[in-house]
Amino acid sequence: MKREIRVIGVDDSPFDKKSGHPVLVVGTVFRGGDWLDGVVSTYVTPDGSDATDKIADMINKSKFHAQLRAVFLNGIAVAGFNVIDVNELARKTKKAVIVVVREYPDFDDIFSALKKMKQEYKIGIIKTFPRLQKIGGVYAQWVGFSLEDVKQLMNIVCTRALVPEPLRAAHLIGAGVVKGESRGRA
Repeated sequence: MKREIRVIGVDDSPFDKKSGHPVLVVGTVFRGGDWLDGVVSTYVTPDGSDATDKIADMINKSKFHAQLRAVFLNGIAVAGFNVIDVNELARKTKKAVIVVVREYPDFDDIFSALKKMKQEYKIGIIKTFPRLQKIGGVYAQWVGFSLEDVKQLMNIVCTRALVPEPLRAAHLIGAGVVKGESRGRA
């Protein structure tokens, strides 16, 4: 795998759940873990069901689409519980999709929250995802790459933290745009 493989990291920005306003989602296009080549963005509905389509459109309509080999996601949902169907995103973009999280999710809590929100259908979507595996200091699940490919790619893109640099940058940019300055960690 080339050290300058082109990937995109996608993360949502901070938002006020009570406002109901659309939530900014940022994508950062990187060559490996060192070169930021571009930024794309879209908006999704808080706790909605449009994230998969909006993110796929953001990627597919960008000038970077043809060069991208993989999509990194910071978790399986944006804007609260707007679940990204990783299988569908991979199909729509024709790219490998890799979900990265720092801590193993409490699926019982997630499923309970979705039931309370009367969005049980999202539980079925989540159950179709590949299982999470520990890679380095994070957990990952993916579609479109082998375990060895994912390990190799993580070694390339995790240059300054445990999470891939494209995700870290998307997080920082989203927070900076919405809050005026970045804070926290991806």
